[in-house]
Amino acid sequence: MCAIDRREFFQTSSTLAAAAVLAPALFTSAAAQESTERELSVGVIGTGRGMAHANAALNASGVKLDYVCDVDQNRLALAMKTVEGRGAKPQGITDFRRMLDDPKLDAVFIATCNHWHAPATILACTAGKHVYVEKPGSHNAREGELMVQAARKNQRLVQMGNQRRTWPAIREAIQKLHDGAIGKVLFARCWYTADRTSIGRGKVVPVPDYLDYSLWQGPAPERPYLDNLVHYNWHWRWHWGGGELANNGIHTLDVARWGLGVDYPTQISFLGGRYHYDDDQETPDTGVAVFHFGDKGCSWEVSSCLPRRDEKLASVIFYGTEGSLHIIDPGYKILDAKGKEIDKGSGIGGEQEHIQNFLSAVRTGVPLNSEIEVGQRSTLLCHLGNISYKLGRMLRFDPETKSIVGDEEATALWGREYRKGWEPVV
Repeated sequence: MCAIDRREFFQTSSTLAAAAVLAPALFTSAAAQESTERELSVGVIGTGRGMAHANAALNASGVKLDYVCDVDQNRLALAMKTVEGRGAKPQGITDFRRMLDDPKLDAVFIATCNHWHAPATILACTAGKHVYVEKPGSHNAREGELMVQAARKNQRLVQMGNQRRTWPAIREAIQKLHDGAIGKVLFARCWYTADRTSIGRGKVVPVPDYLDYSLWQGPAPERPYLDNLVHYNWHWRWHWGGGELANNGIHTLDVARWGLGVDYPTQISFLGGRYHYDDDQETPDTGVAVFHFGDKGCSWEVSSCLPRRDEKLASVIFYGTEGSLHIIDPGYKILDAKGKEIDKGSGIGGEQEHIQNFLSAVRTGVPLNSEIEVGQRSTLLCHLGNISYKLGRMLRFDPETKSIVGDEEATALWGREYRKGWEPVV
């Protein structure tokens, strides 16, 4: 791993902030010109969530899907059948590093488990590929730093998959918020509810012959294969995932941070528990995270096993001195101080436009809507919230040094240990 002082890293990173938002600064005009004159070659890593990426790439003009990758041969076969049915003829592979060796490949889409997001992004940037990586983009706070460093060092575009940054009505709502539609914005409340069931108690069983479990683990220290882990319940185990906060909280917290116009919190707390079931899940199904930014704040509430349909909650509500703005995906409404609706908007959601923004940035240098440094500022809220939950106490954070204050035990959770030979290197 590249040794770099955190203060030095963020001082260097801050000088590149404008370039981080304005993608053209990362490219020469010659490179941009070349990309407009030929098809873009792309590959998709992970064929669960990644099939949405593959379909978006196939829907885009001037893009060729050359690789589809999954460590599960059954899922890979199904994915190949699907894309071939749409006329694509990619190579189907189980080890994504094979596609990184192809000098003609322009970009990769990463839709793996959280513990693979950052290491795969770093490897791809080092190989000269642009990257679209799913949220949250990193398994821990240190990885977020390394991803930004890799993008800068290799002058690669990296977009995070927090699609609301591109949804037209959400962009319109945030602009109205910044223009003073509800006066001075003071606080944002976010929610996520679902009706998830128990994941049970996993048993150690032989690895299925269709799964490369060693490669699935990749950078994470080895653990026995459990029959209730792959392909989704890893979300609820700290070793691989970040719970509902990193799984879905990132979407609404990103919108909240965007609307509030804030970067880093000064105080963080997350209290809750695994209340609904007694099973293998380590992360909370119910709880409230609170983030203080000095003169503004926000909260995120989760109820992942009880959908609370009777409450009809918006995903995000902003409160200002003159009213409130409610994000109701993929649109919004604005209420005055007395609760009367005075404005509203609607628009499309989904993947296509956000992925098209990424492809257009690679092709012509238009600004990315969620460049990785911007995305990881929001993801950091999730990492800090999870550290607070694990330790059962409030954290203090210094926005200047970008570090946890006065808590060695919390600081120790900033990064993670890696399987030997898989440590991220920038």
